[in-house]
Amino acid sequence: MSTAPRGRQPDREFVVHAAAVATRPDLAARLRVAQRSLRSRLDRREALIDILRATHASLEPRRVGEFLVQWAPEWLPIDAWGVAAGEPGRDLQLLASRGLPVDGRGAVQAAAAWVVAEQTELFTANLAIDHRIETTLGAAALAFPLGARGGIVGALVGMDDAPASMTPALSPAVLAGWRGLLEPAAIALANALQLERAEALSVTDDLTRLYNSRFLNQALRRETKRALRSGKALSLLFIDLDGFKAVNDNHGHLNGSRALVEAAAVIRGSARETDFVARFGGDEFAVVLPDTGPEGAISVAERIRDRIAEHHFLTGDHLDVRLTASVGIATLPDVAGSAEELVQAADRAMYKVKATGKNGIFTAID
Repeated sequence: MSTAPRGRQPDREFVVHAAAVATRPDLAARLRVAQRSLRSRLDRREALIDILRATHASLEPRRVGEFLVQWAPEWLPIDAWGVAAGEPGRDLQLLASRGLPVDGRGAVQAAAAWVVAEQTELFTANLAIDHRIETTLGAAALAFPLGARGGIVGALVGMDDAPASMTPALSPAVLAGWRGLLEPAAIALANALQLERAEALSVTDDLTRLYNSRFLNQALRRETKRALRSGKALSLLFIDLDGFKAVNDNHGHLNGSRALVEAAAVIRGSARETDFVARFGGDEFAVVLPDTGPEGAISVAERIRDRIAEHHFLTGDHLDVRLTASVGIATLPDVAGSAEELVQAADRAMYKVKATGKNGIFTAID
């Protein structure tokens, strides 16, 4: 008499894979075997040409990272890889990954941060007990710096699925060849990151880090065309900080600039993820609200006005400055048929608030 199995039976392919993983040599042993053929492959000119062609085909950091995590397993016997990169002095971001466990992303970033700081490779038998890396993930790992023009822009990290019996290693000759192969990829990544930063700076306000008026104009034209095609509404908020001149006059321009930074953060935090927030100039800000009619725009405007009024500015400088905001709202197609008309209508609505007591909201009407 047969007995019905209790619970779901393991998938056969999963069992086979798990058994294969459990019986295969650890990373240190696999690397020792792999190096016998790796040295001759690294010496081939075609290998360098291939990575040069592939990594310089894109000017997007993410694409370069995606290539590396797909390419690396063809060379080193590790299934899980990640590429982390970023600006000097800032936390590294995971650009691309392949086969990482759920808790592997943080381990990759931690290993990459150590590599970038120390400007050298990381070889570890177990990340969880390696004092250099803050992670609880038990796995053997290799991490390689991606260096270009005398600096390190990121790291390529390979992570095994278990600790190793000893520290995995590459011979000096193989490591030198591997570094040479990674160099063009590092240069491509550095170029892509530099271009990305330049593009970001061209549309970013230097002080507040919000979008600048140049980007605002671009976004408005783009969203206006999209709204007119789709028949959906598009709203624009114009925000002016009431009495801001007194901050500069009473506390100096440095504190005035700090207050603007705080106001920008309040406005950004009050807007939605889909909204575009820009500094229009001076103490004026603008918020583009795609797919939003007058009711939704009023809701966002009220939240911004309320939070500005509630905020205590410059407390870090032992001051307690209070500000309010005048907000003008205009909606396409209700009162405007173009980006230029939308700006003019929102600007007039904002000045209507200024002329009638400030600290309020006015919606442009026909």
